Amino acid sequence: MAVHRSVLELIGETPIVKAQRLDAGPCELYFKLESANPGGSIKDRIGLSMIEAAEQAGRIKPGDTLVEGTAGNTGIGLALVAQQKGYRLVLVVPDKMSREKIFNLKAMGAEVVLTRSDVAKGHPQYYQDLAAQIAQDTPGAYFINQFGNPDNPRAHEEGTGPEILRQMDGQLDAIVFGCGSSGTMTGLSRCFAKAAPNVELVLADPVGSILAQYINEGTLSTKSATWMVEGIGEDFLPSISDFTRVKKAYAISDKESFLAARELLAKEGIFGGSSTGTLTAAALKYCKEQTTPKRVLVFVCDTGNKYLSKMYNDYWMLDNGFLDREHYGDLRDLILRPYSQRDTVVVGPAEPLVTAYQRMKLYDVSQLPVMDGDQIVGIVDESDVLLHVYADETKFRDPVSTAMVSRLLKLDVKSPIEALLPVFDAGRVVIVMDGDKFLGLITRIDLLNYLRRRVQ
Repeated sequence: MAVHRSVLELIGETPIVKAQRLDAGPCELYFKLESANPGGSIKDRIGLSMIEAAEQAGRIKPGDTLVEGTAGNTGIGLALVAQQKGYRLVLVVPDKMSREKIFNLKAMGAEVVLTRSDVAKGHPQYYQDLAAQIAQDTPGAYFINQFGNPDNPRAHEEGTGPEILRQMDGQLDAIVFGCGSSGTMTGLSRCFAKAAPNVELVLADPVGSILAQYINEGTLSTKSATWMVEGIGEDFLPSISDFTRVKKAYAISDKESFLAARELLAKEGIFGGSSTGTLTAAALKYCKEQTTPKRVLVFVCDTGNKYLSKMYNDYWMLDNGFLDREHYGDLRDLILRPYSQRDTVVVGPAEPLVTAYQRMKLYDVSQLPVMDGDQIVGIVDESDVLLHVYADETKFRDPVSTAMVSRLLKLDVKSPIEALLPVFDAGRVVIVMDGDKFLGLITRIDLLNYLRRRVQ
């Protein structure tokens, strides 16, 4: 193997894997692992293309400030290139982005500006419009503008498209992709129009985006909804977009997307992100609709490592109603971490307070039931620990029993939901019991999540 001078030389030439266990009907399904790029996504390609083209045109030089609005992966691709080439990078990102992506961006030296994800283009807080304004207000800044930058689709027309055809020996019938900035679609369309005009282009679109309706019905809606899948779907047509060769689109719900991504990992060992789930779900629908065998390729747009706190977190999936839970018709329906399943994070009365503190931090909870065997004997929360150790930090070594609340307000599992409110109003957490049996805790956020799921 050659020794590379920079991680930028590792962008592209990503591997393709043939699915073995997914049910693709009569078709062969292939996954192109764009997650193998050094920044973990397909957007590394356009990050390199857009910055190097701007350099060659004399529009930027090392030390300059670059500004962009991104749902995440373009930002990481740009951060990778900017870091290696010596640019300051300011990124405006919508607040639905996974925290792993934000941590990644900041670790690479990018300056991150969070903005609203619930507003449409034209609103001053819309991430692209805000990025354009920041670039305008920053002396000497260069607005990359992936949604209007011709060097975005060029990366795929000259790079990704020929690479796929070479890897597949020209034997390809359809390709399934998503559309955010539309660079992938537009670039592949131009490449295949010349080199492989028989390849069918299939769009996978989140429910709420306007693009699937535009492809299937020819109607360009002015109304979009919100979706939780990151990086694909739009509420407008980017100026660089060319949809003329796309004849089929599938609208895929968030739940379908997340479950498809989890199935892809479970069955094929391919660890993809949320948009990969959307593409996989659409590809499987397309394949099962075919009456003759076809070779179909899907992008693994990015790595699932960026979504560990979201769709690969069972509790997050349960909170959002994406995993089915057993329905009891009583307060058990509100318990996120049932004690009977050993999901409840607990502490013992003789354990040191520092252990309780560390468990709260590790599991991102504010309180712990104190268990003596299977009996709940107390509750310890952040306030209890703080008040106990504030004047003397050595008291972190004291046993939990010295700081816990032992006078417990318990509710029977058959109590009405209305009975939770006085407990919360008193600043307490609900302890749910079935006779003498401890079932679990209900917090304010558990009740909020339960009420939200009821209106989905």
